[in-house]
Amino acid sequence: MRVTHPFHPWAGREFIFVGRRLAWDEDRVALADESGEVVSLPAAWTDVDPVDPFVAMAAGRCPFRVEDLRAVADLIEARRVRASGG
Repeated sequence: MRVTHPFHPWAGREFIFVGRRLAWDEDRVALADESGEVVSLPAAWTDVDPVDPFVAMAAGRCPFRVEDLRAVADLIEARRVRASGG
């Protein structure tokens, strides 16, 4: 299995697939390196599923998806509202 996220330091690196599960409310895969150390990454950051069309079309030129930016904006707004006591 390969890490495909274009901005991850392990992009392009091959791992051994160990398993897949929902963890921290996210679809994640467990991968083992050559030494047997197991790490967990979001499944979307690997080639476990077909390539995300946005990632393919952006070809590394756009680090943020519109839906991700909207999610961040919602989080910021929620914090602003809590901080103002509303």
